[in-house]
Amino acid sequence: MSDTTSPITSSNFRLMTYDDLPRVMEIENVAHYSPWTSGTFKDCLRVGYLCRVLEVGNIMYGYTVISFGAGEAHVLTIAVDPKRQRQGYGRLLMGQLLEDVGKLDVDTLLLEVRASNLSAIALYDSFGFNEIAVRKKYYPAKNGREDALMFARVML
Repeated sequence: MSDTTSPITSSNFRLMTYDDLPRVMEIENVAHYSPWTSGTFKDCLRVGYLCRVLEVGNIMYGYTVISFGAGEAHVLTIAVDPKRQRQGYGRLLMGQLLEDVGKLDVDTLLLEVRASNLSAIALYDSFGFNEIAVRKKYYPAKNGREDALMFARVML
């Protein structure tokens, strides 16, 4: 977090709006091998998923999207602008995400991650997530398909 002089607080996190989608898509298109479409984000906003952005000095650094219901929450996506990665912003997003999910009536938080994404796996492990399954050939990859690792965290 070397480019900020003040600490990140909860005021740096806000709900995503439709007006955020151009910047969200900029990050999405460079942060993910198989990016979501703008329409997917619009659908998430429309149905009421918990969509948050992290801003520093009115510049969006990252975002999260969480669905929830029936006692579970699911991290659908989390992304940090690649220019801001490895500076602690993913950790901040996960911390806010866990705080948000803690206010929901859910027992378990789930997510999938590419088996090759070792930095994300280490992050999730540090937040108390446990690997529970493998989804074979789940993600599109350069040379075919890549497995997804399923992780869960008990929220009680």
